[in-house]
Amino acid sequence: MAHFKPELLEQLIEVRGASGNEENIRDFILDYIEKNKKSWKSEVTIHSGEGFQDAIVLIFGKPKTAVFAHIDTIGFTTAYDFNLIKIGGPKTIDGMKLVGSDSQGEIETELMIIEDDEGHKSLKYVFDREIDRGTDLTFKPNFNLTEQYVQTPYLDNRLGVLNALTIAEDLENGAIVFSTYEEHGGGSVGFLGRFLYDKYNVHQALISDITWVTEGVQHGGGVAISMRDKAVPRKSFLNRIIAIAKENDIQFQLEVESAGGSDGSMLQDTDLPFDWCFIGAPEDNVHSPTEKVFLSDIEAMMELYGVLMKELN
Repeated sequence: MAHFKPELLEQLIEVRGASGNEENIRDFILDYIEKNKKSWKSEVTIHSGEGFQDAIVLIFGKPKTAVFAHIDTIGFTTAYDFNLIKIGGPKTIDGMKLVGSDSQGEIETELMIIEDDEGHKSLKYVFDREIDRGTDLTFKPNFNLTEQYVQTPYLDNRLGVLNALTIAEDLENGAIVFSTYEEHGGGSVGFLGRFLYDKYNVHQALISDITWVTEGVQHGGGVAISMRDKAVPRKSFLNRIIAIAKENDIQFQLEVESAGGSDGSMLQDTDLPFDWCFIGAPEDNVHSPTEKVFLSDIEAMMELYGVLMKELN
């Protein structure tokens, strides 16, 4: 059975990759694949580069099911007069540390929330010069691992990426998709789904992403199988996944929400007849520098994906 690799997770979190600027994390993943694929159970075909933007598709054997894991993160873009503009939906906390780089070198700065007399708030960065316009700034990594949980920025979705890379080790038949732009409205899932459907007749997808701790989904309750968010997956496919989890005695909890989206909802927005389901460990302190996930939930997530990629392919 696959196991959690904290060292690899920490390396993934160190690599910056806000939505629209996924080149470095793409290259890290491709480099990892090249260095490790010889030890994998099956040969892999890698699709990337021209026509794929910064996304990556891995094909093993004769796939019927694809795992989608988005490689981008939330963050901020520098604008004019020390202003910051959000990428996706990051939490904003006065004094939070941000990092990046521009034409003059590496940057470590702090976010400042300014409120005017009318109560309107603006976001600024504190630095001894103006940072180049359009520079991405992301949360400064602060990796904390205990016996019970891991706490760090960007568990969403570096944990999903880690899960996908772990699946690759033992996968005989299946596809793994590293997608982009998920945190800022999508943009790659449509053409990636079309590629899988047209070239390999793949029309089932599992969304390897991280969900939220809520009143109905708790730390330590196991991996969350999402029955719905703003999108509604097909019930027959969902029931099949729940049945497989039960048959294999994997700890899971059912999520039912009215909002939120993922690569799954973006896939549903296409004209492709994909069945899909979001399956991920729950985290607290969402979209902040202190996201927290329990290790037992990560192990349950990896165990369920390992079983599903055997039984659905």
